[in-house]
Amino acid sequence: MELTTCGCRSPSKKRSAKPPTTIESLDRDILCTVFSSLGLFDLVRCSLVCKSWNAIISRCKLLQALYYKLQNDSHGFSNTSSSSMRMYLEELAMNHHRLSLVKGRIDINQWNGHSSPHMDCVYCVLKVLSFRVDQCRMKRGLILTGVGDQVMRLWSLESYKCVEEYSIPGRVSLVDFDFDESKVTQKKIHTLFIGKYFMYIVGLVGTRICIWRRNGTMSVFPSREGTFMKGLCMRYFDPEAVIGCEDGTARVFDMYSRKCSRIIRMHAAPVTCLSLSEDQLIISGSSNGSITISGLSSDQRVAKLRSAYSTGCICRLCEELLLSLLISSQLFSFFILFHLNLTGIKTLCYNPRSHQVFAGTTAGYAACWELRTMKPLWEARVSPNVIYSLQHLQHDASTIVVGGIDGVLRVLDQNTGEVLSSCVTDISAVSSSSENTSPAVERKKGVRLSEDTRIDRIPRSTRPPITCLAVGMKKVVTTHHNKYIRLWKFDL
Repeated sequence: MELTTCGCRSPSKKRSAKPPTTIESLDRDILCTVFSSLGLFDLVRCSLVCKSWNAIISRCKLLQALYYKLQNDSHGFSNTSSSSMRMYLEELAMNHHRLSLVKGRIDINQWNGHSSPHMDCVYCVLKVLSFRVDQCRMKRGLILTGVGDQVMRLWSLESYKCVEEYSIPGRVSLVDFDFDESKVTQKKIHTLFIGKYFMYIVGLVGTRICIWRRNGTMSVFPSREGTFMKGLCMRYFDPEAVIGCEDGTARVFDMYSRKCSRIIRMHAAPVTCLSLSEDQLIISGSSNGSITISGLSSDQRVAKLRSAYSTGCICRLCEELLLSLLISSQLFSFFILFHLNLTGIKTLCYNPRSHQVFAGTTAGYAACWELRTMKPLWEARVSPNVIYSLQHLQHDASTIVVGGIDGVLRVLDQNTGEVLSSCVTDISAVSSSSENTSPAVERKKGVRLSEDTRIDRIPRSTRPPITCLAVGMKKVVTTHHNKYIRLWKFDL
């Protein structure tokens, strides 16, 4: 109580309410106790939440303790290097990923791949009815979708909500797009991006290249430098974008100077698909069934190689020359040609961990080559029709996921081509919807098919064509030539 000027006592002030207890107010020892009760995968996820959690987990050596427990090692912490522990944890994660894809329970979340239209607007309704989502790319929990519409959309896999939209200029169509994972870090690129976190999206729009930043700002290559023959596909790996053209060439564009730096003659037929590697390689497939590999720094052909499945052959001297060029770390001006005499190449994927190239064809065949020996490893018909997409998880050298026109999601063994699992939507399970998120998410169950299952007897509604897919840890995102996007979750 306090005295007033008149001698009366004023009522005491109410004590301010205590602020709510947050996770940041917890003591380090309490957090350490909580973290110590977690399993390996949950502990690794917590170490990636923020710097303070990572510091607590590191100081308490919780990952090391779990490592020794799993290894049944009674020696001290000092006997194991951090690199060996990282290798072990990575191997454990890849094994868990493989088992989940092959044997895990399958939950499917499906949502509309467009923003909610104004239903009183006839134009918006007609636009939605004709809308398609044909392509998807996944990086760090975000999905970028597009092709078939005038807008690219960035989705969160946590909420299934559209985070941002990127408009396509004019009335030209979006042919292909890509964005670089490294662009979600801080970097300065001349005057284009200055010291901020951003996402760098590159799109092939008609016969032009467009660039989008995360905030939606778009820039178009100068007309003289950004135009070319009809482009069919595109891949981007900082700092260059490569366009596969209908005339059989690959055009390399420098993102900094915004100029075409090289034109490489890859095929005698149109280039239908591309893949880029960290060691400056361009891998391309064509409609005539050939796969070519060239260096980004040169447009010179050094040699030509036929696979065991074609009628061509190669002399021993040429083979030794190619091997010596491949082994040399300073030479990238080589050109390798594999020919798959099973119609056109529709999709390509390169695994830098195993040095293997995977291809899917228009006849449903999948094939694999080993680049260090430049020899085919296997070939198998895994689908009765076109394979549109095949991808693997980064650092995974055991499984690859394949999708095509028959709508079956297949998991293959990277080393043998064996089909480990085939999945579709379970027609017997009752789907449920959740209106708590916008747009609404329809939840379904997946089922694995037996080897003797006849695909043509499965309703098409449960297996719409898979036009593109992206693989994450224990999950696969698919697009289906319609307005829906599906997230397949695999869990043991």
